[in-house]
Amino acid sequence: MLPRLLLRVEGVALLVAALTLYFHNGNGWVLLLALILVPDLAFAGYAFGPRIGAAAYNALHTTALPLALGVVGVLTGQDTAIAVALIWLAHIGGDRMLGYGLKYPSAFKDTHLQRV
Repeated sequence: MLPRLLLRVEGVALLVAALTLYFHNGNGWVLLLALILVPDLAFAGYAFGPRIGAAAYNALHTTALPLALGVVGVLTGQDTAIAVALIWLAHIGGDRMLGYGLKYPSAFKDTHLQRV
């Protein structure tokens, strides 16, 4: 039970940190509302089966890509890249907070949070 709770607390922390930085940088609500659910478009991968669906979902729901985008944005001074990275991280944090984890290819409901 404790690892699951810690993973959800970690999700809350990621969500709050990403949104705090997003708004601290002067970004507005319009971009946030337009992009916050974009990572969930990966669900379309399940139309091609659970293996492809899980791969697509996991690619857009791991922190590696938005962190890389944020670093590139910081290094190149691209504020839009930073904003998109923070929205993406907020989405991932929100998912973890709600108990949605990375998917196993066996079934959509099989996640890393359920197997902890």
